[in-house]
Amino acid sequence: MAGNDWINSYLEAILDVGPGIDVAKSSLLLRERGRFSPTRYFVEEVITGFDETDLHRSWIRAQATRSPQERNTRLENMCWRIWNLARQKKQIEAEEHQRMAKRRLERERGRREAAADMSEDLSEGEKGDVVSDVSSHGDRGRMPRISSVDVMETWASHQKGKKLYIVLISLHGLIRGENMELGRDSDTGGQVKYVVELARALGSMPGVYRVDLLTRQVSSPEVDWTYGEPTEMLTPINSEGCMDEMGESSGAYIIRIPFGPKDKYIPKELLWPHIPEFVDGALKHVIQMSNVLGEQIGNGQQVWPVAIHGHYADAGDSAALLSGALNVPMVFTGHSLGRDKLEQLLKQGRQSRDEINMSYKIMRRIEAEELSLDASEIVITSTRQEIEEQWRLYDGFDPILERKLRARIKRNVSCYGRFMPRMFVIPPGMEFHHVVLHEGDADSEIEGNEDTPTAPDPPIWSEIMRFFSNPRKPMILALARPDPKKNITTLVKAFGECRPLRELANLTLIMGNRDGIDEMSSTNASVLLSILKLIDKYDLYGQVAYPKHHKQSDVPEIYRLAARAKGVFINPAFIEPFGLTLIEAAAHGLPIVATKNGGPVDIHRVLDNGLLVDPHDQQSIADALLKLVADKQLWARCRQNGLKNIHLFSWPEHCKTYLSRIASCRPRHPQWEKNDDGFENSESESPNDSLRDIQDISLNLKFSLDGGSGNLDTSLDSEENIVSGKSKLENAVLSYSKGVMKESRKSGFSDKTEQNTSVSKFPALRKRKQIFVIAVDCDTNEGLTGIVNAIFEATKGGKNGESIGFILSTSLTISEVHSFLVSGGISPSDFDAFICNSGSELYYSTLNVEDTPSGFPFALDLDYHSHIEYRWGGEGLRKTVLRWATSLTDKKGESEESVVIQDEECSTKYCYAFKSHNPEKVPPSKELRKLMRIQALRCHVIYCQNGSRLNVIPVLASRSQALRYLCVRWGADLSRMVVFVGECGDTDYEGLLGGLHKTVVLKGACTDASKLLHSNRSYPLSDVVPFESPNIIHTSEDFSSSNIQASLEMLGLLKVLK
Repeated sequence: MAGNDWINSYLEAILDVGPGIDVAKSSLLLRERGRFSPTRYFVEEVITGFDETDLHRSWIRAQATRSPQERNTRLENMCWRIWNLARQKKQIEAEEHQRMAKRRLERERGRREAAADMSEDLSEGEKGDVVSDVSSHGDRGRMPRISSVDVMETWASHQKGKKLYIVLISLHGLIRGENMELGRDSDTGGQVKYVVELARALGSMPGVYRVDLLTRQVSSPEVDWTYGEPTEMLTPINSEGCMDEMGESSGAYIIRIPFGPKDKYIPKELLWPHIPEFVDGALKHVIQMSNVLGEQIGNGQQVWPVAIHGHYADAGDSAALLSGALNVPMVFTGHSLGRDKLEQLLKQGRQSRDEINMSYKIMRRIEAEELSLDASEIVITSTRQEIEEQWRLYDGFDPILERKLRARIKRNVSCYGRFMPRMFVIPPGMEFHHVVLHEGDADSEIEGNEDTPTAPDPPIWSEIMRFFSNPRKPMILALARPDPKKNITTLVKAFGECRPLRELANLTLIMGNRDGIDEMSSTNASVLLSILKLIDKYDLYGQVAYPKHHKQSDVPEIYRLAARAKGVFINPAFIEPFGLTLIEAAAHGLPIVATKNGGPVDIHRVLDNGLLVDPHDQQSIADALLKLVADKQLWARCRQNGLKNIHLFSWPEHCKTYLSRIASCRPRHPQWEKNDDGFENSESESPNDSLRDIQDISLNLKFSLDGGSGNLDTSLDSEENIVSGKSKLENAVLSYSKGVMKESRKSGFSDKTEQNTSVSKFPALRKRKQIFVIAVDCDTNEGLTGIVNAIFEATKGGKNGESIGFILSTSLTISEVHSFLVSGGISPSDFDAFICNSGSELYYSTLNVEDTPSGFPFALDLDYHSHIEYRWGGEGLRKTVLRWATSLTDKKGESEESVVIQDEECSTKYCYAFKSHNPEKVPPSKELRKLMRIQALRCHVIYCQNGSRLNVIPVLASRSQALRYLCVRWGADLSRMVVFVGECGDTDYEGLLGGLHKTVVLKGACTDASKLLHSNRSYPLSDVVPFESPNIIHTSEDFSSSNIQASLEMLGLLKVLK
C-alpha cells in the first residue's frame, strides 16, 4: 500500500470527527458492537494490504458528502466493510496456509520415498537441503564474458553444416512481424514481441534452416486482415549475412493455424477447449513441412523439428501433445506462471479460489504447466528467481530432488525411473544495432545516425528539460508506470530527503502517458497524487521532471539524454521479474541502481555496471544514487562494464546459448526411419504405398499377442522357437506374448480368416477415405458388442471396399479384446487397428494368419512402443505405485482389506494395471498423479471400466495420442476420422472429444459410468471440451443404428458410406 496517501486522508478525517461522534447517535451496529476504533482498523487492516480500488471510490463519495452526520455514517460503514474484508482475507489465508502445510508434508514424504528407492548412498554432491543451492543443470557461476566477436564467429563456423528445423508455439494474442499492436489488449504484450524477435533471430543464425512460429489464425472483422493470413515471412535481422544460406523454404515464418470459433477473436482464457484442434492442425503442418524439407535438404528423408518450444501454459500444453505425437524434444518457457498468480490473488483476499478459477481458468492453466514439466526436456527461464521462487511451487519440480537426480546422472548412476526437466537461465535478447556510441564525444553522447552529428535535439529532450532550473546537472532516470509495486514514491522520498543528492542531480520520472489524473485508474492516480504531494512537500520544483506524454520511439532518446548528462538509471521496484529497462539503459551507457529482488541480480552479475539496493530501505537508495553521481571514476567504470558486456543480452548471444542447450537434448524423432536399410524388397499392390512403408512393415510389425506381466519368461516351446526366417527381435516379441498365446489356445480360438500374404495390406489406413473409431467405454462385452453391431449396421458394415476402416480404442488388453471378438462373433479383420491398454499398446489386424506362430491375426507395432517410452519410469514407477496401492486399506471390523491390488495378468511392459473392488474408496486419479510428480515419476493415471481398473501408462501415451501416431506413421487423415464415445467414460474420456476429428456421442451409452471418476477433476469439463463445436454431435434418442446414421448425416458423411 506504499504511496497510497489517500489512506492518510481517511485517518485524518476520522480523527477529526472522532471526538465529535456521539455514541448515542452513532449507528446501531456500532452501539451493539461496543467500543470500536476506526483508526485501528485502518492501520491494521487497510494499510497491511488490500486492493483498494473499490474502497477509494467509496472514500471519494464519502468525501463529497456535505452533511457531517451522513459523512460519519459513511465512514462507519466503510470501517465495517473493511472489517468484513479483513475477516474474509484471514479466512482465505488460513485455508491457504493449511494447504501449503499439507503440500510441504507431501513433498517431504515424496523426497524420503524417492531417496529410499534410490538405494545407493548419496554423495556429498547430493546432500544438502539449502534452497539457495538450486541448480538449473547448468553453470551456476557468472556468465562468461566475451570481449570479441571472434568467439561468436568461431561458433558460427561450426554450425554452418547443420540445417535445423525449429518450431515455436505462442497461441494467444495478435501476432505479426511488423507494426505489432503491443498493449492492444492484455494478451498482446511483451510475449508477442519476444516470440517474434526470437523466431526472427533464430532464423538468421548459422545452422538454422527454418523456424516456424505457430499461432492462431484470426479472421475477424474486429482485427486487422493480416492476422488471417495463413503464412507470413519474417524479414531477417541481417539479410546480407544469411543470403548465401537461403533456400527455397528457409528462414523464419509465422504460421497461423485455424482453431476455435471462426471469425471471432477470443481471450486466452477461452482457448483451452480448442487446443486439441490446434494440435491436430499443427501436426498436419509439421508433417507436410518435414516432407518438403526432406526433399530440399534431407536427401529424400523427412526432416523433423529438432525441438518444439511452447511459450506460456496454453502453448506448453499444445507443445506437449505435439512433441509426443512426433516423438521430438520439447522446450518450454512459462513467461508467467499460474501458481504464482494464484498465490498473489489469494493474498489480496478479494476472491476465493473458485472465483479466481472462474475468472482466469487458473486450475486448467496450472495443470497445463504441470504437463509441460512432465514432457519438457528443457525449461528456459529469464532469471534464477523464477526457478527458486516460482517453479518450486509445482508438483513436477523440486529443486532439492532435482539436485540429487542431477548428481546421480553425472555419476552415471540409475535414477530408478525418475526424471526432472533441466532448467536454464537464458535472459531475453535485445536489438542493439540501432545504438551507435561516439567515443570521441566528451559527454559520451549516443547518436542514432553517424551521418547527422549535428541533427537537432529530439523534441522529448526539450519536453523534459523545461522542468529543470539547472538542466546541466546529472539526471537520475526512472521509467515505470505509476504502480505501487514500482515503488516510485520511495524514490522521490529518498531524493527529497537527501540534500547532497538534490544539489548534485535532477530526477526524471517517465510514468507512462496521461491526459488527466481523473481519467487514470484509481490506483495509478493515487500513486501520482502521492508523488505530486511529495514534490510539494520537499519543494522539488525545478529538480523533478514528470512529462505527461512520450512515444515509444522516444524511449531511446530519453536514455541518450540521461547518458549525455552522465546520469544514472534506477529501478526501485519491490520485485522485478526480469528488468528489461536495465538492459536498455546499459546499452546506452547508463550505470544502474536496481532492486535486489528478482531479475536485476542476474543482470548485475553479468554486466557489473551499478549497485543493488533494498527497495524498502530509503536511505540505501539515496546512498547508492549519491555514490554513483558523485564518484566519476565509479560512474565511468560502471558505464564501461555495461557497454563491454551488453552484447551478452543480444539476440545472437541468446540464440547461441539457446541452440547449445537444444543440442544437449537426446535426439528423438519417429524411429522407423532408422530401419530403412537392409530390407528385403517387396512389390506394393497400391501406388499409394511406398516401398519404404512395405519394408518398414516387414521388419517392425511383429505378429504377436499382448499379455503377461512384467515378469517375462525368456524361453519358448521348441516349436515356437524354430520359425524359419524369424529374427531375434521377433522371438523377443513372441516371448513377450507367450502368456496370452497359451491362454488363447485354451479358449479354443481356431477361426481363420481369408488368407492374404500381401504384406502391403497392413497400411490399410492409408487407403481409407473415412475411419470410424469406436471408443465407447462399456463395462460388459455384451454392451460393447451391441454398440459395435449398431455402428456396423449404420455404416453398412463397412462393405464399401477400401473406403471405410474401423479402429477399436479401449482400456482392454488385446487378450480381452480377443475374448470380446469371439463372444460377439465379430471378425478381427473388420478392424484395421486396435488401441489397447488405454493407449499404451497398438495392434493391427492381419490376414497373414499362417505367418503368425500363434495363429491369431494380430500384429504388435513395436515402433509405437519406441514412440511412447520417453520418461517411462519402468520398474521404479511400478514399485512406487504398488507401495501406494498397499497403503490403501478398507477397515471392516477388526480386519483390513486392500482397496487396490496389482493386476499382473493385465499388466504389460508399458501399462501397469491395478484392480479395485471398491472404486468409491480409491482417491481420485489426480491425487495419484500428483504423488508421482512429487517423486519425479512421469506417467498418465487412468481410471477405467467404471473405476474397477487403474491403468498407469507412459506420459506420452493415450488413446487420443495413438490416433495422432497413426496420422504420423501411416498418413491417416485426422479430419476424416469419426470417434464414437458414450455419455461418460474412463478418465481419459475428455481427450477423445476435441480435435479435427468428428465426435458422435451415443446417448444412453455408458450412462452407468461412475460420475465419481470425473467429479474430482481440478477444473470443469467445459474448460477442456468445446461443447459448442460443430464437430461434436449427440444422437437424438439412443444409439440405435438409425440414430447413428442420422448423426452421420448431420456431419455430412453419408456420401462416403454410399
